[in-house]
Amino acid sequence: MPVITNIADLKRIYERRVPRMFYDYAESGSWTEQTFRENTSDFDQIRLRQRVAVDMTGRNTASQMIGQDVAMPVALAPVGLTGMQHADGEMKAARAAEEFGVPFTLSTMSINSIEDVADYTNKPFWFQLYTMKDTDYVSRLIQRAKDAKCSALVITLDLQILGQRHKDLKNGLSAPPKLTPSTVANLMTKWTWGLQMLRAHRREFGNIVGHVDGISDASSLGAWTAEQFDPSLDWGKVEKLMNEWGGKVILKGILDAEDAKMAAKLGADAIVVSNHGGRQLDGALSSIRVLPEIMDAVGDSVEVHLDSGIRSGQDVLKALALGAKGTYVGRAFVYGLGAMGQAGVTKALEVIHKELDTTMALCGEKNVAGLSRDNLLVPADFGGRWA
Repeated sequence: MPVITNIADLKRIYERRVPRMFYDYAESGSWTEQTFRENTSDFDQIRLRQRVAVDMTGRNTASQMIGQDVAMPVALAPVGLTGMQHADGEMKAARAAEEFGVPFTLSTMSINSIEDVADYTNKPFWFQLYTMKDTDYVSRLIQRAKDAKCSALVITLDLQILGQRHKDLKNGLSAPPKLTPSTVANLMTKWTWGLQMLRAHRREFGNIVGHVDGISDASSLGAWTAEQFDPSLDWGKVEKLMNEWGGKVILKGILDAEDAKMAAKLGADAIVVSNHGGRQLDGALSSIRVLPEIMDAVGDSVEVHLDSGIRSGQDVLKALALGAKGTYVGRAFVYGLGAMGQAGVTKALEVIHKELDTTMALCGEKNVAGLSRDNLLVPADFGGRWA
């Protein structure tokens, strides 16, 4: 394994090894990609307070997310098409997360199915649900997650209508990839990826193919998916889904204080402050920029997590110090997965953990529970002054 010192090292290897359409799928946002860029750049505006002459022995990054013990308050975010970044990608990422001691969240739009991941792991994982017009399919999906002993349902709220991602349209994104002249030319340079995919457990959307009538190939799947996201989703439907699940629920895609209050009122176990990685409403504020306002709005009435923009353990620390009880990494673990499979996911988690631990110590804290705004220097107008 090459010397990996940060997530950017994994990203460079990832770009070399994975076909362009799948690299672009992960490394892009909607429209102008302003929100995608600011998700990361806004973290840079927050500075850290260095403290000295503090006993740093006995440090501990362990915590809990929705009552589940975690080695550090970081979960692997739901990422569609993960099994196209590396053969059996969801299964390998889930195994890496399990062995490291952090939650793994399986996307509805995964390549490996719920059952595949359940058979490959020993501990419960979380399942992310997109709400779709086919309510019978949604109910069966929920039941499959129950049968697989998933320990939490993550309901995504910010994809009622699909945001346009220019790169995906230009690349003709599909799973498996369509063999156009440009695609074939690129695949010929990614022969290691291709050999791995030949041995893959699946190469199509495992939670959909075989579970929906009339879905037999990539073209019929694409047409079905494009029509299925439910634009009529409202809080009443969210509540029904929560009741149907009957277990722990995390509501993902909150970016406004009023929506956070409503999610807390419904009794969600946690909310995820997220803008879908900048892939939905371009021009929306970054997740870290709106986190303080949401924390002020909901206080301790609901557990708050943060997603979108985290590329380091220092980013994790900043989110925790601003009040979040948990964080999610999506692209960071995908870089590792595409670069070197399960070992790469483990390496990504190790990098983030080391950065979190070292930064926490140099800020004068011995455990993540002690982090607060006192550890940060936040610009006075960080939340923005908007007319």
